[in-house]
Amino acid sequence: MTPYLDIPVTEVSQVGEARRAATRLAADNGLDELACGRIAILTTELGTNLARHAQDGRLLVGFHAAGEGWRFEIVSLDRGPGMADVAGCMRDGYSTGSTPGNGLGAVRRLASDFAVHSVPGRGSVILARLCGPSPTAPGRAAFAWAGISLAVRGELVSGDGWDLRVADGRASIMVADGLGHGPIAAVASDAALAAFRGLTGSPSAVLERAHQSMRGTRGAAVAMMEIDARASSLVFAGAGNISGRMISGIEDRSLLSQHGTLGVQIRRLQDTTYAWPDHALAILHSDGITTRWNLKEAAGLLQADPAVVAGWLLRDHQRGHDDATVVVLKRN
Repeated sequence: MTPYLDIPVTEVSQVGEARRAATRLAADNGLDELACGRIAILTTELGTNLARHAQDGRLLVGFHAAGEGWRFEIVSLDRGPGMADVAGCMRDGYSTGSTPGNGLGAVRRLASDFAVHSVPGRGSVILARLCGPSPTAPGRAAFAWAGISLAVRGELVSGDGWDLRVADGRASIMVADGLGHGPIAAVASDAALAAFRGLTGSPSAVLERAHQSMRGTRGAAVAMMEIDARASSLVFAGAGNISGRMISGIEDRSLLSQHGTLGVQIRRLQDTTYAWPDHALAILHSDGITTRWNLKEAAGLLQADPAVVAGWLLRDHQRGHDDATVVVLKRN
């Protein structure tokens, strides 16, 4: 997965730069003129909203190939002032300034998926997702998921990587963090993900075999989880400082990795099986995100789209001196 673009938008002059970057990414991934046009409008509306109404605004823009289809995501982050009346802000004509007030309503109509989470005084995360054709409609899949990976400032390549596969009510996720950052770190994480794509088996078995194929690389912290929606179970294994969490309205459980670095040195890895409640989020993130976080201050965030949850964590808990990756999955 290529890293998302991370574009500051704190003044109106930066909106055009964001639009050009987003449409260039869309065109580079083969999207047609119609899709590129819609992406240009979505980026412009969200960017203008940030520049005119928000503090410390930024747009995260990324593309995923998803099975036979694709998804293009624009995630708007800000640190305030937040929206006291989210539903009101969606109505055409609603404005806190001198603008016509059609921006967020237009974004909602144009996007395939649209979601907002806002807390007055804390800020907002807004998602606009555009989806291409796929044999399985997104709403009928067993899982909803999102992953955002950001390269450390100044790098075009992220040393983090992640991937996911979903079939027959089961989901498998891997997150890898190559030691350091930049292209050499990416070689290690890419090797881990290549093993994930080519192997089946329990998380510990996949990681053990990935360890052998990663010899000669710098090495990586790697974790993998496998979720069975029908059995309501989650199996986890990891080596190094990839953090796993399982969060429901009742429980917040850390999923513990063992010490070691795949490709360099590990002890024998163990699978740990957990019960997976119906409404739980499964989260994996690299150490570019601080570990001492909770979502209690953001009431209702557990019910939000996984991309909104990932954006909220990146906004509030990104360290800033390393690559950062968050993957979030829940039942549909």
